[in-house]
Amino acid sequence: MSHRISALLVVLLATGLVGCSTAPVVKGSAPEETVFEAQELDASDVDWPLNVYDPLEGMNRAIYRFNYQADRWVLIPAVNAYRYVTPGFVRTGVNNFFDNFFGIKTLMNQILQGRPVRALQTTGRMVVNTTVGLAGLFDVATPLGIPYHKEDFGQTLGVWGVDPGAYLVLPFFGPGSLRDGAGLAVDGAFQTWLDPFNFDNHPGRQYAYYPLMVLDTRDRIGFRYYQTGSPFEYELVRRLILTIREIEVEK
Repeated sequence: MSHRISALLVVLLATGLVGCSTAPVVKGSAPEETVFEAQELDASDVDWPLNVYDPLEGMNRAIYRFNYQADRWVLIPAVNAYRYVTPGFVRTGVNNFFDNFFGIKTLMNQILQGRPVRALQTTGRMVVNTTVGLAGLFDVATPLGIPYHKEDFGQTLGVWGVDPGAYLVLPFFGPGSLRDGAGLAVDGAFQTWLDPFNFDNHPGRQYAYYPLMVLDTRDRIGFRYYQTGSPFEYELVRRLILTIREIEVEK
C-alpha cells in the first residue's frame, strides 16, 4: 500500500482537486487537526465523477476515522521515534530488505498472471540482492539495470477478470476494494505457509519482524490523513485509489 498512497497524493496535488487551506505536509511530521473533515459534509447529492460503488460507506468512513486516530496517536509517533534513533542508511537497508523479501510474493503473482519475463526479472533481482546485496540490505540489482516490480494477489484477480466489487477500507491496511481484501488474505496466507524465517520454530523472531515491517511501511508513505485540505478527502481517496489499482492491473 505504500507506493499506492504516495502516488495517490501526487495525483491529488496534480489534478488541482486538493484545497489550499492546509499548510504543506512534511513526511515524518505528526498530523495536525484538519480544517475540514470529510465525514461532516454530505456529497451524496452531488453528481460528480468521484462517486463510486460504496455500499459499505458508513462502515468505511468509521474505519477511515479509526485509521486516522491510530495513525495520529500510535503510528506517526512511532515512526518519528524510529526516524530519530535510526540513521538514514540503516532505514534504507531495512527498506531494501523488505522490498527483496516481498519479491517472493511478487514472483508468485507474476507466475499466476502468466508474465514470464517479469518473473525472470524478479527472480534475478532476488538472487543478486540476496547474495551480493547481503540478504537484501543493499539494492545491487537496480544499478545493474534489473527492473523492480511489485505484484499482489488483488492484481492477479484483476488480471483474471475478477471485478473489483465494492469499495472497502480495512483497519490499518487502508483503502481498496473487496477484491483487494481477498488478495490481501491470500498473500498473507501464502507468506504464513511459506514461513521463510521459520517462525513456527522460532516465534521470538516475530517480535522483531512485525514491528519493524510496520515501521518501515509507514515510514515510506508520505500520505497523512485529513491533510489534503479538501472537505471531500474521503471521496478523493476513494476514487483515486480505485483508479490507481485498475492502472496497476492493466499495466
